[in-house]
Amino acid sequence: MTTGLADFIERNSDTIVDHAMVFARSVDVGTPLDEVALRDHLPDIVEAIVTDLRMPQTRAEEIEKSEGRALAALGAPRTAAGTHALFRAHSGFSISHLVSEYRALRASVLRLWADSPGAASASPEEVTRFNEAIDEAIAESVGHYAEEVERWRNVFLGVLGHDLRSPLSAILMTSELIARMAVDAPVATAAQRLIRSGRRMGELLDKLLVYNRAQLGVGFEIERTEVDLANGCREEIELLQASMPEARIEYRAEAAVQGKFDGPRVREALANLVVNASKYGARGGQIRVEVRDRGTDAEVVVGNVGAPISRDTLDLMFEPLRRGGVAQGETERLSLGLGLFIVSQIATAHGGSIRADSADGATTFTMVLPRD
Repeated sequence: MTTGLADFIERNSDTIVDHAMVFARSVDVGTPLDEVALRDHLPDIVEAIVTDLRMPQTRAEEIEKSEGRALAALGAPRTAAGTHALFRAHSGFSISHLVSEYRALRASVLRLWADSPGAASASPEEVTRFNEAIDEAIAESVGHYAEEVERWRNVFLGVLGHDLRSPLSAILMTSELIARMAVDAPVATAAQRLIRSGRRMGELLDKLLVYNRAQLGVGFEIERTEVDLANGCREEIELLQASMPEARIEYRAEAAVQGKFDGPRVREALANLVVNASKYGARGGQIRVEVRDRGTDAEVVVGNVGAPISRDTLDLMFEPLRRGGVAQGETERLSLGLGLFIVSQIATAHGGSIRADSADGATTFTMVLPRD
């Protein structure tokens, strides 16, 4: 193909970048950017576009690019467009500002090209290739920008969870001191309410920490010891029944299910599953809990009666910040929607799995845990 447009962009790259900087300078990001920050990787982006225009391209490659399937492979060096997105994110540009910057770059090239003597002889393929190159740069920039925003969001959540623990601990200690010193019922009742609320906040922070670690790729930590899973789950059910007297929990288990598990974490997963069944199952319906011996694996099964759940919803239930139905009480409005996500993280950390099935008016969660 002809390279008239590529040659034109290369000859006028300084003018094109200057025009793009005029737009970047118009973006209000609080502290004005200097010339170096405004220019950033714009020259490299223009150079990449020129290189793209000069590169032979098959029909299949053209279709791949137009459908957004020709982006840089995972693990490949970050492109100029990707690096530019990170710098703009740190400079206070919004994602709409970032996209508008490319729109201004595109308009600058096309206006200059239209006014040039060689524009009349341009082939449609050249203009199409140029627009594809701009669109590809936009897609790369937006992808890297979104990843950077997500990374900072997770850092913020981690810092928030860490910093909230100190004042929460002070509130709990003070509440417990007031409860011990209280001489009349109203003060003691209020102190106990503060303690319960503080502990609930602590549980929410713990869940937030699990989510944060997973998003940052740190993973869920477990400590395996030799335990009897059947007995540990039985103890957890007794505690749940005492704290949820309205729930009808039926527990069945083998005489013993020995293995190397993180007992407290498995009990935490079981509690989340039972609480979830109580919230989303039929009011007053029975909750079935069973611990099964499957040879090299152990199974923890929790089932409840209630309206059937679609397969699409079941597949999303273990995703963070999602809920699978309508809760029976108002307290779920305060939930982060992380209960089932934490269950999946505990199962995965054990090298196991969790699945959900819903049919014939019953929903069942099955957690499979390798013994060792």
